Amino acid sequence: MDEQAETVREPAADLAGGLDRRAELSEFLRTRRARLKPEDVGLPDFGRHRRVPGLRREELAQLAGVSVAYYTRLEQGNGRNVSAEVLDSIARALRLTDAEHAHLVHLAKPKRHKKRPAARAPHVRVALRQLLDSVDTVPAYVVGRRSDILAWNRMAAALFGDWAELPAQERNWARLVFLNPEYRELFVEWDQKAYDMVAYLRMDAGCHPDDPQLSSLIGELSVKSEEFRRLWAAHDVKEKSHGVKRVRHPLVGELTLFFESFRPAGDTEQSLVTYHAEPGSPSAEALRLLGSWGADARHTGTGASTPSA
Repeated sequence: MDEQAETVREPAADLAGGLDRRAELSEFLRTRRARLKPEDVGLPDFGRHRRVPGLRREELAQLAGVSVAYYTRLEQGNGRNVSAEVLDSIARALRLTDAEHAHLVHLAKPKRHKKRPAARAPHVRVALRQLLDSVDTVPAYVVGRRSDILAWNRMAAALFGDWAELPAQERNWARLVFLNPEYRELFVEWDQKAYDMVAYLRMDAGCHPDDPQLSSLIGELSVKSEEFRRLWAAHDVKEKSHGVKRVRHPLVGELTLFFESFRPAGDTEQSLVTYHAEPGSPSAEALRLLGSWGADARHTGTGASTPSA
């Protein structure tokens, strides 16, 4: 099939009824293929005018060692009976990251989830809350599905704001980043933070396409934020891991912090996230000051209270 016959589809704006897994698979493969050029994968480019960017379907099929018809069916969202070996070959041909490879598998070969009773509030183990309270020199919090903020320590509240003052529904990183102007000022590289949040949600959506709360969140953000709509349409995915964030705090100024994300043993839906500064750096001194001021830091525009267990 010649790429000129392909159409570029916009993602559905109304997600309240749940995500369409077949459409997600189709758009994910199309966007991954569109970012590659023939020279990127060792194919000759004869200079023909390409009306659609990226590799053609027949070129990708050739690289993956499958027929064009087979790959076309897969890119149209028909992942039924596709083997793990074929998915591995396509992932290699598309130069997918580990997170993208996992996302492709989730979309093409979804796991069957047992029907659960009505959703209850996520439970953070008492021991994990006690750990948060005992780590009193670095900001730390527990984040769950859909980027919900579930528990945090005093230092996290001093750095990021008094989440205890927010309604439970608003304690959500995606909502804060895209809908709260204070957080646009808080993160020096807000664009990168916004990209990361959408990539995390995409990864979650691939694992749980039938989650009504996640669909509702995506729908709300799509309606209220043009930046979210643009990033969501890119179909990028990312796992929470580690990195560097620069934060602009109203009391102590700019801090450069290293974050680490950990999965508590036996829990696949919660992550413990910590932030620390390089020892002896101005950022380390700024964190020490925040810790010494404690609850007084909230009077400058950010909060510093510990949530009840």
